[in-house]
Amino acid sequence: MKITKIWFDDEHLVGEDENGNIYKQSLLWYQKLKDASGDERNAYVFGFDGIHWRNLDVDVSFESFLYEDAEPSDFQRFFLVHKEINITEFAKIAGINATLLRNYINGFKKPSKEREQEILEKIHELGKAFMETGF
Repeated sequence: MKITKIWFDDEHLVGEDENGNIYKQSLLWYQKLKDASGDERNAYVFGFDGIHWRNLDVDVSFESFLYEDAEPSDFQRFFLVHKEINITEFAKIAGINATLLRNYINGFKKPSKEREQEILEKIHELGKAFMETGF
């Protein structure tokens, strides 16, 4: 599969392949593209196996448009949006190895449904704690 045309909507990098199929990837996976201006986003080149933004130092493979997790899960989205959360400290209170949690967040590893639910419960507990302090 080769992407032949790309564009952006508010939250996605959208690609069209040579057969007219449309694919989307969340810009949360590509923070530099998410934060880039229109001119910066439009300064790309197609390569043999992907798209490259030289000025942003970002590469997106054609293959990545086929990934199962083009959209972050709820807990991944939480951490990708809330960069102010200290992953190491959150991992401690959740009883998870910090490196493993980072791998879950970045999609390098996939947690079991049970583990994902445990993480979401800890996120909710954190939210409750913030609410109780009046923030």
